[in-house]
Amino acid sequence: MKSKTLLLIKPDAVQAGNIGEIIKLIEDDGFTIEQLNVFHMEDELAAKFYAEHLGKEFYDRLVKFMQRGNVIGLILKREDAVNNLRELIGNTDSSKAASGTIRNLFGNHDIITSNAVHASDCPESAKREIGLIFPEYKY
Repeated sequence: MKSKTLLLIKPDAVQAGNIGEIIKLIEDDGFTIEQLNVFHMEDELAAKFYAEHLGKEFYDRLVKFMQRGNVIGLILKREDAVNNLRELIGNTDSSKAASGTIRNLFGNHDIITSNAVHASDCPESAKREIGLIFPEYKY
């Protein structure tokens, strides 16, 4: 059965002009784009989206990074969408991401938050995150 997940193309990848290449990799891997949204992560959205990280040493740095420019949100559909997308994007630390993964290709290997994309880590997170980025979407 096909499922859905969320992908965010982070400001570093947007500013570097990598949107099209990232989307091509996603589509070539069998994902269908259900919705796409260009937005700026305002304070209220950032606080809700990253609530689980509040109080951690990297929280403020992560929020500031995500607010430095436009973000592209995509709802993606495919068999086992969460796991397949996590495999396609690679390790959170782009310097450790497997060759050919999105983070390996487009992440900054010196700055861990500058890893080009975010993907939901489980189906429950996907549903919650899609609801935050696409509040009008009926999951």
